[in-house]
Amino acid sequence: MSKKRDNVFTILLSICDVVAITILFLLYGPYSNFRNWLVTTAMNTMRHQYFATTFYSKEAIEDILKRNVVIEPEFNTDIDLIEINTKSYVDEYDKEILEHDEDDLYKIIEIKGNGYNGYMAAIYDPSKVKLVTSKYLGIKGEYLVKMAKEKGAVLAINGGGFVDANGLGDGGEPIGTIIQDGKILNYESNSWGKGLIGFTNDNKLYLGKISAREAINIGIRDAVEFGPFLIVNGKSSFVNGNGGYGLHPRSVIAQRQDGIVLFLVIDGRSLKSKGADMNDLVEILQRYHAYNAANLDGGNSSVLVVDNEIINHPYNWDNREETRPIPDGFIVMP
Repeated sequence: MSKKRDNVFTILLSICDVVAITILFLLYGPYSNFRNWLVTTAMNTMRHQYFATTFYSKEAIEDILKRNVVIEPEFNTDIDLIEINTKSYVDEYDKEILEHDEDDLYKIIEIKGNGYNGYMAAIYDPSKVKLVTSKYLGIKGEYLVKMAKEKGAVLAINGGGFVDANGLGDGGEPIGTIIQDGKILNYESNSWGKGLIGFTNDNKLYLGKISAREAINIGIRDAVEFGPFLIVNGKSSFVNGNGGYGLHPRSVIAQRQDGIVLFLVIDGRSLKSKGADMNDLVEILQRYHAYNAANLDGGNSSVLVVDNEIINHPYNWDNREETRPIPDGFIVMP
């Protein structure tokens, strides 16, 4: 009996040795993919950066982040290149967007990729896209479902970011400029160095590194400040490594050259969908011929609302399905 116990104990120790060696190999071995994933994913959270800082020095983390970056195009959107209401398609993805009933305001498309799932909404009339903000902006945020329902919107996606110390922010303190109906609601510059994402009075998505006052002067009606920009004037950002943002739930707003607006949400942090990095987003957007596109706030804020119902699957860190209160979002009015 004692010999049998010794054999079991030896087997368990051997298994522990194999597991330990495997973990050490992944953390410190010659292949960098796991390190890049772990560091960039952990450091883009507020409450779980210890997953990286436990194993790597500050210098090592900074080095990894420097090697995984998004280099945006060095120019702003040329809105003269957007030609609203042209009708032709060049491939199956273009056809998927353009084939719809004449009276359809939008179309929902399921998105599936390598390890991720999500939804894309194609909005055929860009004049219907507006910005919605919390009634308590500056004090606390609201759930997107509630904001959309109160406005009578048929579709909604979350917008810009907010101060989220230790992952406990309530959406009340937005980061960066907010413009609604041609009025500046929030002047604070985004310390992350992101850019303005908004619609002009002639319903064209504009992406630019400009001030709030400059935005008003060129006719921006609704905008938030976030990023990075993923595609500008048809040219995609250069994503080095995984872009430095790791794998997370994602939200994106985009516009095709024919004026059709795209809302994209990718689920993450679950067994069914691990999330997307910046490379994944660019690939999806290029597939559906986005001409200008920008990353919106992600993580547990990523949500797509259709007819007052959340259709994606946002998860918090406790693995319970729920969203977060946020300061703003883009909605589609009927």
